[in-house]
Amino acid sequence: MLDESLLDAPDALARADRRGLLRGAAEAGARVRTALRHTAEAGIAALAPEGRPRAVLIAGSGAAATGVADLIGALAGGTAPVSRLRPTGVAPAAGALRWALPGWAGPVDLLLIVTTEGSEPGLALLAEQAYRRGCTVVAVAPRQSPLTEAVDGSRGLFLPMAAAPNEWLEREPVQVAGPGALWALLVPLLSLLDRVGLISAPVGTLQLVADRLDRTAERCGPAIATYSNPAKTLAAELADSLPLIWTEGTAAAPAGRRFAAVLAELAGRPALAAQLPDALPAHGALLAGDFAGGADPDDFFRDRVEERQPLRARIVLLRDRPVGGLTAAPAARELALGHDTAISELEPEEGSELEALAELIAVTDFATVYLALAGSVPV
Repeated sequence: MLDESLLDAPDALARADRRGLLRGAAEAGARVRTALRHTAEAGIAALAPEGRPRAVLIAGSGAAATGVADLIGALAGGTAPVSRLRPTGVAPAAGALRWALPGWAGPVDLLLIVTTEGSEPGLALLAEQAYRRGCTVVAVAPRQSPLTEAVDGSRGLFLPMAAAPNEWLEREPVQVAGPGALWALLVPLLSLLDRVGLISAPVGTLQLVADRLDRTAERCGPAIATYSNPAKTLAAELADSLPLIWTEGTAAAPAGRRFAAVLAELAGRPALAAQLPDALPAHGALLAGDFAGGADPDDFFRDRVEERQPLRARIVLLRDRPVGGLTAAPAARELALGHDTAISELEPEEGSELEALAELIAVTDFATVYLALAGSVPV
């Protein structure tokens, strides 16, 4: 159940937010600027690559690393194959995970290592294996982490993960795996891949991304009332719902998949993500079955005060910008209407693909945090 009264009680939200998730979402723009400063200090702008890599391999642990791999794969398009190296192990603990390069990886390939911890022995072993194979290795991790010694110097390039503003003032460790961690890991790699020629992400565009994140944080912050706050509104709409996240557009697709992932990780909420138009047949049976939005009219007068509400499907339509020409959005709305299923829509302001992506991620990150704080998941 969602305590909607908590959404418009900023002080109560702050007390409930023991992991600093709201602050992490609000500081995303600052993380981008800090990451840009780190990449400038590392000399990324002075790199003179001899050509594009044959393939990009990405390794890391946790939802943030998974999100980075998905976003880079979507943004790179067909310029080069992008593959995530999935870990193996008996437990999701840093010491238990191991990664391995594919047999074909060699000197013409690029390995990107991303981690919010930097203490995983398996990632250090992977860096050693890549060095022996002749792969170019770039790692983004916290400063002074064990991974630094395995990568920095002649064996590869180490880029420090952007810390949260004023993190050094905290008495307890800051939750780095929250919403802001994605940008702290992603931005250095975007700058690198822009220099290599795989992705268009110049410094000016990334500064606009930081500005867009700041503006979105102002609109979605805890002090803004639910009726004018898109993130709180979305959180309230998703209470007791099974979100079917339908996306349209290059930027919206990875944003939708990330939304489903963080809903499970941070808010303990199940969600399904799919791209239009494939989402219509893929999720059509859900709209006609037990999760259908329409209520049984025979049940209208039943006392529901002490009864848990059934989980109903609700469509969340994410579009990265107004789409000219062919679009499946009208068909999606018609299908929802035909099954008496509610629909929420998010569409960012005009701007670059990266700005649109940033706005969609920021709004859905805030909505997830509000669901976690006002729901039943201990945070």
